[in-house]
Amino acid sequence: MKNNSKYFKNHECEYFPCHKTDTEYFNCMFCCCPLYALGDQCGGNFVYLEQGIKDCSNCTIPHKEGGYEHVSSKLRQVSEMAKNNRKNK
Repeated sequence: MKNNSKYFKNHECEYFPCHKTDTEYFNCMFCCCPLYALGDQCGGNFVYLEQGIKDCSNCTIPHKEGGYEHVSSKLRQVSEMAKNNRKNK
């Protein structure tokens, strides 16, 4: 697949691949996942560490086929969360 607005692979990244997975199709578009803030509602494969930090190192959803659509489908939730946080201040 070519690099475009839904897919981007950066072979030259010093961290590529950042997850242990098949790299045939590996989307780097959401290198920093915008769903992190959704906590347990992101839909990914994550764990919370003892310190309360969300560890997404086992999540490959944003990097696999269909990942762009998964992330895009939840961006409204992220937007609503930001709007609600602003109202509560």
